[in-house]
Amino acid sequence: MTNKREPRIVVIGGGTGMPVLLRGLKSLPIQLTALVTVADDGGSTGRIRNEMAMPAPGDIRNVIAALSEVEPMIIQLFQHRFSIGNGLSGHSMGNLLLAAMTSITGDFYTGIKEISRVLNVKGEIIPISNENMTLHAEMHDGSIVAGESNIPLARKSIKRVFINPEDVQPLPNAIEAIEHADLVVISPGSLFTSIMPNLIIPQIDDAIRRARSKVVYVCNVMTQAGETTGFTAADHVQAIFNHIGDDSIGSIVVHNEPIDRSIRDLYAEENAEPVEYDTERLLNMGLKIIEGDIIDHRKAMLRHDTRKIAKLLYSLIQ
Repeated sequence: MTNKREPRIVVIGGGTGMPVLLRGLKSLPIQLTALVTVADDGGSTGRIRNEMAMPAPGDIRNVIAALSEVEPMIIQLFQHRFSIGNGLSGHSMGNLLLAAMTSITGDFYTGIKEISRVLNVKGEIIPISNENMTLHAEMHDGSIVAGESNIPLARKSIKRVFINPEDVQPLPNAIEAIEHADLVVISPGSLFTSIMPNLIIPQIDDAIRRARSKVVYVCNVMTQAGETTGFTAADHVQAIFNHIGDDSIGSIVVHNEPIDRSIRDLYAEENAEPVEYDTERLLNMGLKIIEGDIIDHRKAMLRHDTRKIAKLLYSLIQ
């Protein structure tokens, strides 16, 4: 009697949206791989990048915390951010541990694997590249803004984003994971500064296009000021198409329930509004639309429900 192979799911992303998906997926009978952005340059991450010339650890840290299966106090320690203490002020303990392990092993990816082993991480975490890189945005007015943290602050309409150096190489494991996946998931998150930096890495875009029949994009529920103001669901997809080619995504997951007025008003103060899913345009783009109530109604801030979205994604490969 042969054992049935567990399906392989690859999640690509960063920011706050990716850990939400991963927390639900890690409990399922799958082989899970997270491909994580390393373009962040704000706060503790930015300081460590500048001092050690290493890829950004912040998004990696959050993914480790989401996939770890240890005592909650250990994760609380890992995610602790120092508020006082001269040079330590603002630093996250997890960022410092990742920097230390990178120094010990001489390699960022090896450092991630060692910390993942210590913290009993479910699945594999792969940085999209082992190299230090900087994200740039070309605005529709022709101006260029450098730095992931500076792009949304410019409050300008983004034409495209690109990385420097342009010849950054992905980890071979990242390409292999996409090529062998039964489902590739592009996570929700800041479209231009958390999601796109992964997709535009040379060879990653090619791998995604080759796997387009099994690539699903989990669309953001709300727009984001400085990045996607006024964007519909189709606008999100079109931005991805503009960067890595048409038909690179086969399906889109959208939330189809009304957003409470109180929550809409709260987000309106940040110039954010619910993302309209324009069905006809999405269908004309060749997308399969997967809709459902996928937010966590227990939380004041809008977040995807980790169990709902995991169950929905798992159903796509059953």
